[in-house]
Amino acid sequence: MKKIKWGVIGTAGIARSCTIPGMIQAYNCELYAIAGRSIDKAEQFKEKFGFEKAYGSYKELLDDPEVEAVYIALPNTLHYEWAVKAMKRQKRIMYILWKLLRISTVHISLQLRKR
Repeated sequence: MKKIKWGVIGTAGIARSCTIPGMIQAYNCELYAIAGRSIDKAEQFKEKFGFEKAYGSYKELLDDPEVEAVYIALPNTLHYEWAVKAMKRQKRIMYILWKLLRISTVHISLQLRKR
């Protein structure tokens, strides 16, 4: 089975302690790229978890044509913004919602995904 090349947007504790270790265990997951607000922090994650690339901005990761799917490890208030940006670049997305989004937000997300 083909592995999916994942990009992780953000270097939050939840990504470090839970999500990335879980992704490593998935047989069809390739940790391809990590992006942080700081290239230094992204490089630390790259070295620790074995990502192929590290970026100092989220936009750079989304602009990488090799990234097939992204996990958004950002504060909840930034999930929607970066999910929309990822979908506009035809990326699959995963993010964990601790609070429910308004129906209009979900509707917009689904409409963008159909494009």
